[in-house]
Amino acid sequence: MEEIQEKNLNNDTITKLGQVVETILGKDKATFTLRDKTSGEILYTYRGEHLMRPASNMKILTGAAAISELGLEYRFKTEVFIDGNVEDHTLNGDIYVKGYGDPTIVEATLRHFAEVLREYGIHHVNGKLIGDDTYFSGKTLPPGVDDEGETHYYGARISPITMSPNDDFDASTIIVEATAGNIGEKPMFNVIPHLSGLHISNEGKTVDKNAENTLEIRRINNTNQIVITGELPEGETAKVWVSHQNPTKNTLLFFKELCKDAGICFEQENVIASGTTPKHAKLIHTHESCPIAEMFSIFMKLSNNSIADIFLKTMGKQKHGIGDYEHGLKVVRAYLEKLQIDFTTCQFADGSGLSHQNRLHSNGISELLYKLQKEPYFQNFYESLPVGGNINRLVGGTLKDRFLEPELQQRIFAKTGYIHEVNTLSGYVTGKSGRDYIFSIMLEGREEGIPFLDEGLKVIIEIV
Repeated sequence: MEEIQEKNLNNDTITKLGQVVETILGKDKATFTLRDKTSGEILYTYRGEHLMRPASNMKILTGAAAISELGLEYRFKTEVFIDGNVEDHTLNGDIYVKGYGDPTIVEATLRHFAEVLREYGIHHVNGKLIGDDTYFSGKTLPPGVDDEGETHYYGARISPITMSPNDDFDASTIIVEATAGNIGEKPMFNVIPHLSGLHISNEGKTVDKNAENTLEIRRINNTNQIVITGELPEGETAKVWVSHQNPTKNTLLFFKELCKDAGICFEQENVIASGTTPKHAKLIHTHESCPIAEMFSIFMKLSNNSIADIFLKTMGKQKHGIGDYEHGLKVVRAYLEKLQIDFTTCQFADGSGLSHQNRLHSNGISELLYKLQKEPYFQNFYESLPVGGNINRLVGGTLKDRFLEPELQQRIFAKTGYIHEVNTLSGYVTGKSGRDYIFSIMLEGREEGIPFLDEGLKVIIEIV
């Protein structure tokens, strides 16, 4: 049943907003709340308390809680220990890498770790390379990830020891690029930064340039095997982010290769293992990430699932001593209660919004967006939101190809969301009148919901 509160909007405007819901968004498919940005008053709400899947609008909650409870200056660390004596440049013992969830570790970081070991005087290792990933607990696979999602970047496993292929910080992934060869030949492929213990079976084929591109690159579920299949037309390329099967092990396998590049040789063949760092082990290096303030924009603008769940598990560990989903979500709920926002009927399953078990309502999301304006970290939060129609991907983010009309420039700052048959958009908007609003729209039950959502918001902007 529709709920409408009329404050500062005339009857004609209220009627027009109702028509947007009925004719564009869909009465049985939408929730929508519009607030005054300054006062926070609800000006219009349609099914504002109706629970729906938020998709990546869940990151509004997780992200706000993270920068409040962990702090903008929080840095993730990674420690390197040795357990044994170094004699004649040989470590008679083990190397331990203890991770705390840093999503910003890239090839250069691991290469520096290897250089630190070399500078310490280690040229040979008569022992193992052990990953201590005990900082997080519970399942590594995010809740709700299906068999297909398990192999893709958006469903990557969450580990305290991980690496990213580039500065987008899609943790626990590698990039596989395929390039067409001559007709009839297999495509060529390149891996960024390294296979890291994964293996590729290339069953693809280069075909005529006018043929359909059917190339697929994916990891077989619960294995280290990547398969390239299908056809790639001449002159074309394909680029896919593939998730690690075991982030800790895959990261350390790459680290071992970088140690070799640095002139460090492991005497044994199978040296990669998992374990807990002994208390007597010697700490020889601590790496710290950039502060959350610097990675937060990448997280929000590019809607990074891995960072969301790393934030969540880190909050659980910091506040309750247990780095899992359950205790991280307790921190999020406590944060919302502190702001006196009623999410008691809502359901939380993860930090990213990937799970179909999450349930939020537009009244609550819009109220959080209003109250965030009074928090000392609001500017960081606001600047992290995708900007409608800004084609610079590090500004426009997930909205860089939407709301491209000149008259809409610099008017929409909002977080997107998508999972199967769900599209959401919540944030700040300036109406045609020049007045500023907070809005939250969630759609369910459409295979392609973006055209309805975007058209609805464009009309709303014209109305208000």
